[in-house]
Amino acid sequence: MAKIYVTVGYGEQAEVRPGVWENKLTERNYFGNLNRNSRRLQTADQLNDNIVIANEISIVADQFAYDNFHAILYVEFMGAKWKITNVEVQHPRLILTAGGVYNG
Repeated sequence: MAKIYVTVGYGEQAEVRPGVWENKLTERNYFGNLNRNSRRLQTADQLNDNIVIANEISIVADQFAYDNFHAILYVEFMGAKWKITNVEVQHPRLILTAGGVYNG
């Protein structure tokens, strides 16, 4: 397991003006471990296939992470933002599973 330092992005719905809601992003940094590092190509109706990673990242969570694990949108890893597809709570850690590139 490699030691890593990642940025995790949280999204919270906020009303910017009456009737208009947007995602308010909050980023927090965490230390953790890279449990699994893998990638696959996903065939699409495009010229090129999409790259999808199936990385599993274990972060040492703080109280903010526990209270808002349902709002985790992405993790910044290897120079890109990757969409989080699954979050597993294993106190004192959160296990994040990354998927495709985050386009938020």
